[in-house]
Amino acid sequence: MKHAVPFWVAAAALFAFAACGTPPPAEDPPPPGATAHQGAAFEITEVRPGIWHAVGTGAMNVGANAAIVDLGESLLLVDSHITPAAAWVLVQELSPLTPKPVRYVVNTHFHFDHIHGNQVFGDDVEILGHEATYDVVAAGGSNSGTAWDAFVGTLPEQIATLESRLEAAAEADRAEIADALARTQAYQEATASITPVPPTITLERRMTLHRGGHEIQLLFLGRGHTAGDVVTFLPEQKVLITGDLVTFGLPFMGDGYPEWGETVRGFAELDFDLVLPGHGPPFEDKAKLEYLAAYLDDFWAQAEAAHGEGVSAEEAAESIDLSAHAEHFPSVTGPGAPLIAVERAYRLFDARALTPEQ
Repeated sequence: MKHAVPFWVAAAALFAFAACGTPPPAEDPPPPGATAHQGAAFEITEVRPGIWHAVGTGAMNVGANAAIVDLGESLLLVDSHITPAAAWVLVQELSPLTPKPVRYVVNTHFHFDHIHGNQVFGDDVEILGHEATYDVVAAGGSNSGTAWDAFVGTLPEQIATLESRLEAAAEADRAEIADALARTQAYQEATASITPVPPTITLERRMTLHRGGHEIQLLFLGRGHTAGDVVTFLPEQKVLITGDLVTFGLPFMGDGYPEWGETVRGFAELDFDLVLPGHGPPFEDKAKLEYLAAYLDDFWAQAEAAHGEGVSAEEAAESIDLSAHAEHFPSVTGPGAPLIAVERAYRLFDARALTPEQ
C-alpha cells in the first residue's frame, strides 16, 4: 500500500514530534558489517555555520556526498549513503564535530548510493522523501533496476578484474591494486546487510521544517534525475542541497527524464549562493546550472531525433555529438553519449508513442 501521507497528517506528525520536547539521547546504533577501513572515510567540512558537507575520501565506498544541518538540538542528514556501514561510519566521524543526534534524514531520490544507510537509524528518526521515492523503494527498486545493475550487479566482475590485475601486477603497483580490491570486497560484503527502508513521511511538492530558529524547505521542482528528486533549500544561509539533480560533473542519466534541464532552470526562483551537490565538491558558480541544463536539453533533443529516424540506441550512442559542451564538461572528449542514457531515452520515447498525450 502506498505510504504517501496527506499534508495534514504529515504536518500533525511533525507538530507532535516537536511538541514532545527534546528527546532523550539515543544510544549509538550497533555497527553493521563491513565497517573496517583505514583512516577517515569522510572529509567533513563546515561550509556555513551549522552546515557540514561530507565527501568520501576513498578509504571505504560511501557512494555519494551527504549534508548535515544543525537544527538546534538535533541534526538533519541529507542522504544516508550507499550501505548501512557507510552511514554508521559517518555518524561516528561526525560526533567529534557535533554530539547532537540525527533526528531527520532526507532522501533526495531512490538511488541506492543515497538511501541504503536508512536502516541504521531508529524509530525516533523520521525519513523524509518524495512520494515517488517511497513507491520505488517500497517496491524493491533501490536494489534492482538500471543503476543497481550497472554499479552493484557488476561487483563480481569488478572483483575478478582486480584479482587478475593484482596477479599480473608489477611489485610497485601491487599495493594500490590490493587496496582497491579490499575496498571493493568490503563493499560487496556490506551490500549483503542492506534492507531498503523507504521514507516514513513523504511530500508531493514541498514541506517546510522550522527547527532551531531556522527554516528548511524540501522542494520538488519537477522530474529530472529521477521522478522524485527533492532538493533541500536553506533560505537564511542561501544554501541549496541538490542530490543528483545537480552534480559537479555530468550526472548518471539512466533513470532521467526529458524535462531535467527545465527542472534545473527552476532553481533560478531560489536565492542561494552555495550548491552542495550529490557528487563532487561544493560550488558557488551558478552558471554551472545553465551549463548542465544546456547539455541535458541537447542530449534529449539529439536522442529524440535519432529515435524518430529509426536509428538504433547503439548507433545513437556513437553518433550523438555533445562536444559543444566540452568546455564546461571535460569528460566530453568527442562524439558519443552513454549508451545507458540513450537506452533510457528510447524507452521513454517508445512509451510515449504507445500512450500519446491527449
